[in-house]
Amino acid sequence: MKKLIFILKIAIIIGIFIHFTIKDTILLSALIFYALPLPVLVLSTLFIVLITKKSTQKIAIIIALVLSVMWIKESYVSNAGVEKEGFEIVFWNAFHDRNFLDAFEVNGNIPDVLILVEGSSKDLISIKEKYPNYYFHISEEEIGIFSKTPIDLGEEIIGEDNSTLLDFKTNGFNFYAIDISAGVFKPRQRSMGFVSSNILKRDKTIILGDFNTPFESVHFSNFKNTYMHAFSEKGKGFRETWFWNIPLLSLDHIWVSKDLEINQVNKINTFKSDHAMLRMFLKN
Repeated sequence: MKKLIFILKIAIIIGIFIHFTIKDTILLSALIFYALPLPVLVLSTLFIVLITKKSTQKIAIIIALVLSVMWIKESYVSNAGVEKEGFEIVFWNAFHDRNFLDAFEVNGNIPDVLILVEGSSKDLISIKEKYPNYYFHISEEEIGIFSKTPIDLGEEIIGEDNSTLLDFKTNGFNFYAIDISAGVFKPRQRSMGFVSSNILKRDKTIILGDFNTPFESVHFSNFKNTYMHAFSEKGKGFRETWFWNIPLLSLDHIWVSKDLEINQVNKINTFKSDHAMLRMFLKN
């Protein structure tokens, strides 16, 4: 037990140091940074409280409280948006087994644009027959697109690490749908570089997808300077979209060019996927 407590204490110290300093700058620090987000560090510290002597418990409780405050400060967003109106855009990692109908159900209505990654093509023909006046597309890499207006498809590009970018245009907006590989040993610097180098349009542009990279990552620095993070701007609640409604990591993102105006952003929790759904309303 003493050896376990010692190892746990060292892991917590290293996790705290990496989170507030180098983050995911290098591959080794990235593995720790993703494995030990602040909620995990809080729970680990509270576990120390349960299994150690009173002299250590007081220190552990203080650390857990400080980490909790830092987590809430970093992750909880409370920005007042206007009523749910405007051009509605939805993104969802559909966990392989879910299709467009599942997404409509989780969202509660049919949006103007819906993008799925890891979606299912099951029943696509019958879905198209059910909604003959709308437009559907599933790419070779299984990125699904639904739109109420015609879709002008661009190119689907696959990176060296099997990350995927699909660009398209509809209703006057430029879209880039992103699905970055979840491989833990694949450097996010390379993946984010691949995404950035293939975004050629800057105005009226929406970049959304499963980046498999948390908002706090150092590799989002250029994005934060160039685009608005939709949930941070007009969302409410914890930013994290993964895992199974437990706010551990913010892996799914919607980024918007600064010439657009966001009315409201919602995170919709569901047990139909291990990822929450993101819904954004743009000003028409």
